[in-house]
Amino acid sequence: MKNLAFLLLFSLLLYSCGEYQKVLNKGTVEEKYKMAVKLYETKKYAKALRLFEKITPAYKGKPQMERIQFMVAQSNFNEKSYTLAGYYFDRFMKNYPKSSKNEEAAFLSAYSYKLASPVFSKDPTDTKKALEAFQSFINMYPNSDKIEEANQHYKDLRYKLQKKYFEIAKVYYTTAEYDRRNYQAAIQAFDNLLSDYLGSEFKEEALYYRFKAAYDFELKSTDRRKSERIKVAIEAYDKLKRNYPESKFMEECNEMLEVLQKEEIRLNEIIAKNKELLKEDSQ
Repeated sequence: MKNLAFLLLFSLLLYSCGEYQKVLNKGTVEEKYKMAVKLYETKKYAKALRLFEKITPAYKGKPQMERIQFMVAQSNFNEKSYTLAGYYFDRFMKNYPKSSKNEEAAFLSAYSYKLASPVFSKDPTDTKKALEAFQSFINMYPNSDKIEEANQHYKDLRYKLQKKYFEIAKVYYTTAEYDRRNYQAAIQAFDNLLSDYLGSEFKEEALYYRFKAAYDFELKSTDRRKSERIKVAIEAYDKLKRNYPESKFMEECNEMLEVLQKEEIRLNEIIAKNKELLKEDSQ
């Protein structure tokens, strides 16, 4: 009985595959459409996509095209081709702005790009697309039952991008020991992060590293350049203290400030002495 059941199942599979190949290669447009829908409904998305690809040109401009485009997007999503799914859901919205499925497509487009979004250290293209798509969804559907979920996804993506730019700035700082130009690059990168992401979760740490970068840059500068760089470093310290007077970094930063102040006094004394010498020479 078991062998008979196995043979029956095997025969059905062969017939099914044979029928699929026959329709795929020689079937009419209508036969391909019907089989594609059937495969989609039975969750055989990869096979459905092959058929949808074949019939799309024939249904361009026809009523069935709206359904086809949504099924293509959904099939790609279910096959975990998330970047493609995001693109097709977005295209569906643009092609059918009055569709009853627009809200669902808007959410799934954003969610697809989020699922395609890699770890923070890699190319952020899909992360940025997801962020923009969720912002668009939140603006367009503020009363959606998906709004809470969309807000959380937006928050997660925003955090991911902040972390990326924070880590890039830190790399500039940690490599400045070998290339002093990276101190300035680090300062600029931390400034960009703080400017682009107001209220950033990394704000306190970014302000701390910005001060450290300015402080270390000053220490490794010649006396001729130190006065200006001391001023920049003290301004960075003041900003950290103003925003986080009880910061866990404050004790260390206070010690660094003392070093800067002593350096400032030393430089002022040198400047005053040089002025005196010049005065004496002119007499």
